[in-house]
Amino acid sequence: MADFIQYSQDGPVVTLTMNEPERRNPLTGNSAVPDFLSAIDRIHTDRSVRAVILTGAGTAFSSGGDIRDMQRQSSGEVPGMQIRHEYRTGIQRLPLALFNLEVPVIAAINGPAIGAGLDLACMCDIRIAAETAKFAESFVKLGIIPGDGGAWLLPRLIGLARASELSYTGEVIGAEQAAAWGLVSRVVPADRLLDTAREIAQRIAANPPHAVRLTKRLLREAMHTRLDTLLEMAAAFQALSHQTEDHREAVAAFLEKRAPVFKG
Repeated sequence: MADFIQYSQDGPVVTLTMNEPERRNPLTGNSAVPDFLSAIDRIHTDRSVRAVILTGAGTAFSSGGDIRDMQRQSSGEVPGMQIRHEYRTGIQRLPLALFNLEVPVIAAINGPAIGAGLDLACMCDIRIAAETAKFAESFVKLGIIPGDGGAWLLPRLIGLARASELSYTGEVIGAEQAAAWGLVSRVVPADRLLDTAREIAQRIAANPPHAVRLTKRLLREAMHTRLDTLLEMAAAFQALSHQTEDHREAVAAFLEKRAPVFKG
């Protein structure tokens, strides 16, 4: 079987493509989780990477959990404690890995993002959607709950009331409504989706990489920490940043009225 994740790199930008279009890129019942973790580890160790794009092959971004795998879990043949272990060592490793990845991740949502597929998009830093994209936090429709962190992620992106509406009804919303609710930052024609994602990624990659990485860490920590704690962390990060060659280059370029050349 081919790898679930296709990994490609163009300069400082890596594109990860979920590549099981015949099953609409599910995140369970296949090698999705270990393939994601392997790709994330590869990005961690490659300091040349400055931005990541995540998208899906075919007409869907991701259909979320595999129904056949759910059938196995609901059969009564698998003990509840074994299912708990599978979640903790399986799909629940994804939000932690993406949360701790220092490089910004752009979700280029090319089609339906359903259940865990929506939660995967929420794990990314920036979400842009094709006009054909659809979104659903549809776990209740199957008599289950968001087991992959969606109940933590979604309210932080769109607020508790709207997250509750999506989670309790399981209903599908379109790309324009997702943009109006702040779930995605922009909606573009399907044939412009990847080009738009690459343009954003290149604009990110043009900045000093240490500043981008540390800014992402601050934004992530701000999701759950106190203001005084965050300010203390920001002071430490800023002290480090002031001592970098890229900061000195940025200051010199500003004073000399020229474009900076950042080396990372």
